[in-house]
Amino acid sequence: AAKNQKLAEAGAGAIVLKSLFEEQILMETDHIDDPSFSPESSDYLVAYLRQHKLNEYLQLIRDSKKVCGEVPVIASINCYDDSNWVDFARQIEAAGADAIEVNILALQTEVNYSYGAFEQRHIDILRHVRSTVKLPVIMKLGDNLTNPVALINQLRANGAAAVVLFNRFYQPDIDVEKLTQSIGHVLSNEADLAKSLRWTGIASAAVSGVDYAVSGGVHTPDAVVKAVLAGASAVEVCSAIYSKGAGVIAEFCHFMEQWMERKGM
Repeated sequence: AAKNQKLAEAGAGAIVLKSLFEEQILMETDHIDDPSFSPESSDYLVAYLRQHKLNEYLQLIRDSKKVCGEVPVIASINCYDDSNWVDFARQIEAAGADAIEVNILALQTEVNYSYGAFEQRHIDILRHVRSTVKLPVIMKLGDNLTNPVALINQLRANGAAAVVLFNRFYQPDIDVEKLTQSIGHVLSNEADLAKSLRWTGIASAAVSGVDYAVSGGVHTPDAVVKAVLAGASAVEVCSAIYSKGAGVIAEFCHFMEQWMERKGM
């Protein structure tokens, strides 16, 4: 929460909290699936661990709301099905979050994959979350979609308040000496901005009635201006803050103000 307070003080327009990952919770609960446990014990421990993880997140929301003043605090959930998130979303709303950002980040690798099933999953999860909470729901999309515009149009029709283009996948690499898989570049780079600019420009011209945010590759002040010119209402900054600190927010905002003055806007 203290780090989020610094972001608010630096001039952030809103703060998106770290994501609560469904697959991380499921992975940790899988370790409890021990044959030596009774089914009742396993079920209890799984439920306890899930709720413990959620409670930690709910406390982060409450603590951040206390120290961030009027700056909106947006909860983020990363999921690939809708079995647990309806109840989670309800508790997130009760904790005081101003909006929920839903990330449905997954690679489609099934041999017998049905075309359109991944897009439909976005719509189904959005519908269920929207039926549960009154909060604005923001959909953060991956860049592995055949036609983002068609999906964005469907998300708008089903009540999405905004879309974010794009989420960042885990970056794999291979250590050729140890012959093991390793982690690639964790942070984004300036070159990543181009794909978000392309699709924000295309989608915002084709589908109105929904806000757009650019994410990925926003490392310099002029990147913020480029995003707005492409049709974005906001940018999400992460890697630049990890690299340079919260001060980049004030730098970006100051550049934007000076640019607008120069252009008479």
